[in-house]
Amino acid sequence: MTDETTRVALITGGGSGIGRSSALGLLRQGWTVVLTGRRMERLEETRQMAGDGAERTLAIVSDVSDPDSIAALFARVREVYGRLDLLFNNAGSGAPPLPLEDLTLEQWKRVVDLNLTGAFLCTQEAFRIMKDQNPRGGRIINNGSISADRPRPNSSPYTATKHALTGLTKAVALDGRKYDIACGQIDIGNALTEMTSGMGRGVPQPNGERMQEPTFDVEHVADAIVYMAGLPLDANVPFITVMATKMPLFGRG
Repeated sequence: MTDETTRVALITGGGSGIGRSSALGLLRQGWTVVLTGRRMERLEETRQMAGDGAERTLAIVSDVSDPDSIAALFARVREVYGRLDLLFNNAGSGAPPLPLEDLTLEQWKRVVDLNLTGAFLCTQEAFRIMKDQNPRGGRIINNGSISADRPRPNSSPYTATKHALTGLTKAVALDGRKYDIACGQIDIGNALTEMTSGMGRGVPQPNGERMQEPTFDVEHVADAIVYMAGLPLDANVPFITVMATKMPLFGRG
C-alpha cells in the first residue's frame, strides 16, 4: 500500500519506444511506475535504465489483448499499491502493410483486440480503482497516433482502431467526470523508435512513391506525457499532437 503522496502510473508497452521513454520521464519526476508488456527482459531493461528510480518500478508481464491477463495485471496493481493515478494506454500494433482486400480476418482482429479492445478493458479496470480510491480520481492518456486523424496507405486495421480510440477518449473524458477521472490523447507523428527506424529508407506515400520522412527525438513525447500527467485533475489536455516538423502530414489530405 502507498501513502497519499505517492503517484502511481501504469504504462502498457513499457518495454520499448514511447512507453519506455515515458516511464523514464515519469520516474525522473518522482512517480512510481508499473511497467507492463509481453517480454520481461525488455521491461527489466527499462528498469535498469531508470538508475536510482528502479526501486520505484514494478515490472509485470501481461498481454493487453487478453482480458484475463488484463484483469490479473490490475489486480496486482491494486494489491501492491492500493491505488492508480495514471494509466497510459500505449501498447499497440499494426497489421502487415497489405492491400485491404488481402488482409485476413485474423490479422484484422489481432489489431482490434490489442489497440482498441485492450485499451477499453484497461480503462475499465482503471475506472474501478480510481473511482473508489482516496483521494479519488486519476488520469488516463491514450496513444492515438497521427493515424487517428488520417491514414497511411495499406493501414486499414491500424487506422480504424486509432480513429475509434479518439471516440473512446471523448467518451471516457465525459464518463469520468463524475469520478474526477480525466482523459486525454496524444497523437504522435514520426517519433524515432524501433518501430519508425525504417523511415530513413523510405515510406510509401499516397501517390505510390516512397519517400524518406523526418523523425524527432522520442524524449519530446515523454516530455508531453509528463506535462499531461502532472496537471491537477481539474485541468485536462483532451488532445495533443507531437510530430516531426517536416513530416508530410499537412498537404497529404
